[in-house]
Amino acid sequence: MKPLARYGSLANFVQLTRSLRLDPNLLMRSVGLDPGGVAVQDRWVPAEAIIELLELTADQAHKPDLGLRLAELRRLSHLGPLSLVLREEPDVRSALTLLARHERMYNESLRTLVTVHDGVADIRVELDVGHPIADRQSTDLAVGVLFSLIRELAGDSWRPLSVSFAHPPPEDDTTARRIFGGLARYHRDFNGLTVAEADLDRPVSQSDPQLREYSRRILSELDPGAAPSTTVRTRELVEMLLPTGRCTVDQVASSLGVDRRTVHRRLAAEGASYSSVVDDTRAALAEHLVAAQRYSFTDVAMMLGFSSPSNFSRWFRGRFDCTPRQWRTARAARSPDSPPHGDLPLD
Repeated sequence: MKPLARYGSLANFVQLTRSLRLDPNLLMRSVGLDPGGVAVQDRWVPAEAIIELLELTADQAHKPDLGLRLAELRRLSHLGPLSLVLREEPDVRSALTLLARHERMYNESLRTLVTVHDGVADIRVELDVGHPIADRQSTDLAVGVLFSLIRELAGDSWRPLSVSFAHPPPEDDTTARRIFGGLARYHRDFNGLTVAEADLDRPVSQSDPQLREYSRRILSELDPGAAPSTTVRTRELVEMLLPTGRCTVDQVASSLGVDRRTVHRRLAAEGASYSSVVDDTRAALAEHLVAAQRYSFTDVAMMLGFSSPSNFSRWFRGRFDCTPRQWRTARAARSPDSPPHGDLPLD
């Protein structure tokens, strides 16, 4: 199946594109992403869509250094729970080993490889979505984030021997020089960093040995090691596709890199079906959206992929044995301070 990535991969994308006088919502929709999903950092989306988004944005903004600009805004904390564990590792080598082992927690298309020879270590980053694709911006972002991550772990005084890119140099290398201090090299045979092997043994500046086992236990609970099931992947894609009006099994199959028969077969093997996943996903979302006073029922119907408010109302009544209005009223009764809502009832 096609690799997925979390919306956390787009941290700071909205702020950056707006500073470049572009509409991030329009850009995201053009590659099939839900703009509202950015607020849900842990939601999975096709990694290829994120790669395409960065290339499109760089082109429209006329900023060939977009990936590096985005990397400048990243912090270790953007890795979510994984960042807590990396900070407690004893040295950079251990942190990189852990990062490589668990990077699928935030991006299934990314691979980090460390090779050591004659006292020098190459730390390579590779992107693979299953077929060739223009990915300069995502590569620049990955290398820039790796650089910032190691510096945050090892301390501000740390510097690599060189920073390698397989692609040609940019016409304007101002951003690269600002980040890497003139260490960037182009037309190399890999993307990543070259460091002294001794740097891998640098102690992590913020490490606390007493917290290490506790943080690793948390990570093992969050990432048991198995790839997400087809049911989980389908549910996450359904969440993303419902508001677009393109939530079909064919679209889900395309995002997973398989055909519709394979989706049906794998779901059946897990005791589910496509229609049950869609229905359960809608129900979970509906509970929150209907209770939220800020959404009209027409808005909720659209966000859940219904062709009309009346269709949504009939489905809701069949699923919850009450109307959307009755559900909202009952929930509001539990919160007396909730403001009144001006929607017309859908009874």
